[in-house]
Amino acid sequence: MHAYVIFFGFTAQGIQKIKDSPARVEAAKQTVREMGGDVKAFYGILGSQFDTMFILDAPDDEAVAKMVLAIARGGYVRTETHRLFTEDEYGKIVSALP
Repeated sequence: MHAYVIFFGFTAQGIQKIKDSPARVEAAKQTVREMGGDVKAFYGILGSQFDTMFILDAPDDEAVAKMVLAIARGGYVRTETHRLFTEDEYGKIVSALP
């Protein structure tokens, strides 16, 4: 499993129906689980271009791409996704540099 962060920004439709957001978060977590991932944390974000975020584990980039597309196609959020590296993974990458 690999770690990822997915940032979510509300669309106009998402902010108009903001009171439904907690249910959408639960539905998105379920989508991630059904596609083989595990949401480790959810945060609302203050002072950013993004409104909420997930930190999750997933098998690979392709699985995360499917998760993000499945969540975003509802029209309530736009997403930005990043692969995260643990300190050990980062150390191996850096030590392998020529």
